[in-house]
Amino acid sequence: LEHLEAFYMSDISSSENPDPVKAKCPPVLVDDVYLNGPTLDVNGAEDFIRESMRIITEDAVKKATDVREKVCEWHSPEDLKELLDLQLTDEGESDTRILERCRDAIRYSVKTTHPRFFNQLYAGMEPYSMVASFIIEALKPSLYTYEVSPVFTLVEDAVLRKMREVIGWKEGGDGIFNAGGSLSNMYAVNLARYHHCPDVKELGLSAVPRLVLFTSQECHYSISKAAAFLGIGTKNVYVVPSDNRGLQNSCIKYDTFGVKGLNVRVCDQGAVPFMVNATAGTTVLGAFDPIEEIADICEKHNLWLHVDACWGGAALMSAKHKHLLKGVHRANSVAWNPHKMLMACLQCCAFLVRDKTGLLQRCYSARASYLFQQDKFYDVSYDTGDKSVQCSRKPDAFKFWLMWKALGSKELEQRVDRAFAMAKYLAQEVKKREGFRLLMEPEYANVCFWYIPPSLRDLPDSTELWEKIHKVAPVVKERMMKKGSMMVGYQPHGDKANFFRMIIISPQVSRQDMDFVLDEIDRLGRDL
Repeated sequence: LEHLEAFYMSDISSSENPDPVKAKCPPVLVDDVYLNGPTLDVNGAEDFIRESMRIITEDAVKKATDVREKVCEWHSPEDLKELLDLQLTDEGESDTRILERCRDAIRYSVKTTHPRFFNQLYAGMEPYSMVASFIIEALKPSLYTYEVSPVFTLVEDAVLRKMREVIGWKEGGDGIFNAGGSLSNMYAVNLARYHHCPDVKELGLSAVPRLVLFTSQECHYSISKAAAFLGIGTKNVYVVPSDNRGLQNSCIKYDTFGVKGLNVRVCDQGAVPFMVNATAGTTVLGAFDPIEEIADICEKHNLWLHVDACWGGAALMSAKHKHLLKGVHRANSVAWNPHKMLMACLQCCAFLVRDKTGLLQRCYSARASYLFQQDKFYDVSYDTGDKSVQCSRKPDAFKFWLMWKALGSKELEQRVDRAFAMAKYLAQEVKKREGFRLLMEPEYANVCFWYIPPSLRDLPDSTELWEKIHKVAPVVKERMMKKGSMMVGYQPHGDKANFFRMIIISPQVSRQDMDFVLDEIDRLGRDL
């Protein structure tokens, strides 16, 4: 220690501009650790970040969005483990090696920003939202109190206000951004239960009767997960049959008569209905439930109406298409994910509530005294974290806010309208082409169709034919993945054989990309 102090002091005395903090603070030994100032090389860190950003810009932005590049470079899990060298060791690696790790992570990842990525309900590169994400990661904020996150607290409040206005709640309401649409739906189920039985928060399930909720067979699986997680039970989720509305190719929607019938039945069994979940934009088919009709039933029977608009909420931005969510202003709560059709960076998910009495706060508040002191020097109503089931929470609203500020509502509307138009174009092309069969006319940006290889086209329509068609999509998907040319999802649905589901979102996508998809599927599957 004496030698270290001598070296330390000589370093200060030899310097033309000695650090006054160092001069006053010689090193101290605590638990065999020398405490003599910061150990992070800030200049070195800046150099590393600058070089990593160059790699990100070149590989994860420029190349990943180039239609001439592959969507993915496929490797099996075992091969990829070897390529990535995933083992963690006692000694660290050089910055040069770490930058190679960064390149490898980008290289072997699926490029979801690629113009020919149509696999999920998100896609495309959004530069303003991406920059917002970088800022968030650089600042490392947590959105529970105004004192630690003043800018982002106000941003979230502004975005939630605007989204409620778009829904049609002109007189206010409440809401919060959270970590996923599934969590938003769980918020809704729990809030609806608390609204019906406030004692459940303190007394638990012993304080409530057998509660049931209604949802359509086309709903997102998170509704059943919420029932399991919250102790309601999956068998108390009553699935309402969907209604084809008498048209062979119409979108499958709620049968509102089914809701009425089930409501009478469960009441006769001594159960208590408390909630109806409607879906605005189903995951597979992109169908919209008749919210207005469902709202009539909910008001008559005093049921909480939640609208899962995680996927379809973006239609509210379009004057031409917002009719799909007619009646949404009558909902008690709405889940809406701007990271889907509107292209905010993942994840960006809002849970919105029409209630203006503080119901969300009362339901989730735990009043942690180390965070939510009531005698702070500022307006503590801006400490919104107690409305959340999370403690640490990222300011995801900023990713939507910066993008919205840059583009404006008009450009967001144009993006939505263009996606609808592109989906319509693809559906028309599917109907024109030999070997392709449209499952149904798209109501949203989901275009679902079968590809039938030449060897099957002259076979009579039979169970045997559809069993063969069922095997086509998985093989074509495997081939496109290994080639890296594009990514399109497939799935069965009810008694229907596997079909392709195209999701059209990104403004980077051109009409030529739509033609390429159909041509490529035909190329990959002609020999089947």
